[in-house]
This record gives sequence, structure tokens and C-alpha cells, in this order.
Amino acid sequence: MPKTLNTAYETDVILWSQEQARALRERDFAKLDLEHLADEIEDVGKSEKRELASRMAVLLARLLKWRSQPERRSASWRNTVNLQRKRIALLIKATPSLKAVLREPDWHEQMWLDAIAQASRETGLDEGAFPEASPWDLAATLDPDFWPDE
Repeated sequence: MPKTLNTAYETDVILWSQEQARALRERDFAKLDLEHLADEIEDVGKSEKRELASRMAVLLARLLKWRSQPERRSASWRNTVNLQRKRIALLIKATPSLKAVLREPDWHEQMWLDAIAQASRETGLDEGAFPEASPWDLAATLDPDFWPDE
């Protein structure tokens, strides 16, 4: 006899999700919390976009630091850039539709603002010291052989 579903989404989302998965597998559609299931499915895509944005902001911030403070360049900065490029490539390989997200102007602008804020915090330079828009196109940014001013 299957267990009954009685965990509210708001009470314990992990237990709720396990119960919902079980109901789906058992094709017990009457027990599904469709509204919250739809929200959770949408959140999967948002989560992937957030990870991509975070990795791109870190990558762009490091490239800004690389360009702005050549005297402080380090293996650590180079490793971070290389790691972010690899992780971004893996994200796009696993979720090809993310490639289109990279070209959305509003999304790209927000990501650039995040990169500037991060670079400013990490360098001590004023945000105004950085370009208002990325000086590098997407291909250069993701190219493992590209390094600003090198």
C-alpha cells in the first residue's frame, strides 16, 4: 500500500519533493501538488541561469583584475579564469539552451554589473575605473587562449 502524501510544500520541501516524485512514478496524479511542482520545475532553469551568471561574473571580474592590475597577476587568478571557462563550457554542454542566455542583452548587462562590483571590491578600485560595458565579446571571454593585454 503506497504511503499517503501529506507533507505541505511550506513545511518540508525535501520530504514534499520525495513524496511528489513517488506519486509521479506511481502515476498517482490526484496526489500531485501541481502548482508547486510547476514552480519547482521553473526554478530548475533559474538555478542553471544563476550558476552561469555567477561563473561569468567571476570570470569577467578576474579578467578585469588581470587587465587593471598587471603587477598583481598571479597563478591563482589564471587558475580561476581557466576553471570558470571550463565550468561554463561544461554547463553549456550539459544544457545547450544556456548558450542563448549568454546573448540576452539584459542578462549580460546584469552579469557585467556584478563583475564590476566584484572587481571593485577585490581591487579597491572605484567602479568608475572599469568600462561601462564589456570590452570583450563572448567568444574572447570564453576563449582559453585569450588574456587581456597579454
